[in-house]
Amino acid sequence: MATDQLRSACARTDDEIALIANRMRRDIIEMLGAAGSGHPGGSLSATDLMATLFFSGLLGMDPADPNNPERDRFILSKGHAAPALYAIFVQLGYIPHDEILTLRQVGSRLQGHPDRHACPGVEVCTGSLGQGLSVGSGMALGLRLDAAHAGNGAEPQRVFVLLGDGEMQEGENWEAAMFAGHQHLDNLVAIVDNNNLQIDGHVTDVNTIEPVADKFRAFGWETLAVDGHDIAAIRAALEQAVAISGKPVCIVAKTVKGKGVSFMEDQVGWHGNAPSAEQTAAALAEIDAAHEALAATAQTAKEA
Repeated sequence: MATDQLRSACARTDDEIALIANRMRRDIIEMLGAAGSGHPGGSLSATDLMATLFFSGLLGMDPADPNNPERDRFILSKGHAAPALYAIFVQLGYIPHDEILTLRQVGSRLQGHPDRHACPGVEVCTGSLGQGLSVGSGMALGLRLDAAHAGNGAEPQRVFVLLGDGEMQEGENWEAAMFAGHQHLDNLVAIVDNNNLQIDGHVTDVNTIEPVADKFRAFGWETLAVDGHDIAAIRAALEQAVAISGKPVCIVAKTVKGKGVSFMEDQVGWHGNAPSAEQTAAALAEIDAAHEALAATAQTAKEA
């Protein structure tokens, strides 16, 4: 199946994506509650971004074959947000839902950071922060060279890299930004999950990365800003990003750490602490209530 066909096969409406993101949040909390360890805050802040990317029709994945050579590539540079990636894989059918309860167990395919040798759909082992953009830049260049070598006029597959704002403090990111800009890698899109929290506190207090958009522009990138929890706005930004030619694109997404669980939102303590049984139950109840509201909205829109 060609890349364009893979993209269209995964396309969903905004209302459908909102429901997918809600189910992802439920799975994230469920798996972290069962594991007793992990990173809820950054997983929840990235959920709307990832749901929209994978189901907007702009990233081509094959539910029947995660290694389909025609697929686009996705790199979760902030590898500690692996629960969000596994929740996407449940939606794609790469892993069965029941398997999420094995998160972080010895022998599980779902380790605390993504392992490409264990889990289908993982492109790169990530977790040592700051490396994803370098790998993504190399992938984008390689795919462009492959497309040129094929000589059939086809465009190269796209590469999307989701970065944490805290990991942007790592210098390797800026070497990659310089390289990608120099190479005019217009099949590369970086998305910064800009939730302004890292393990030690607010990014703007610990070691600010601002003005991050200006920095990418200085390296020859196009930059876009978006509300990272507005699915329609995220889709529009992605559509704009993939239409830009001659340069890579960085989408700076303003997000809230712990989004979707009120007592976790913008709280640094939920960077790397799993919820207790009581907290898990409370979070799931809140997410399920949100699901009912989203389902009602989707039904009303369908009937209109």
